[in-house]
Amino acid sequence: MKQEEITQLSVEDLKDRLDNSTEKMEKMILTHKVSPLENPLQIKVLRRTIARLNTELTKRKKLA
Repeated sequence: MKQEEITQLSVEDLKDRLDNSTEKMEKMILTHKVSPLENPLQIKVLRRTIARLNTELTKRKKLA
């Protein structure tokens, strides 16, 4: 997910996406520990997306 897309989301959508992404990353990491993923770089991309979502939420809290 790109930063432009994230800035257009509402606060509720940001929180929902953050929860979903966090759960998805936890499952991917567990799966990767048991048997290697076909593309382990997906974990890295998802981790960065979570960081972007958290950054946008923090920025909006400071502005409010």
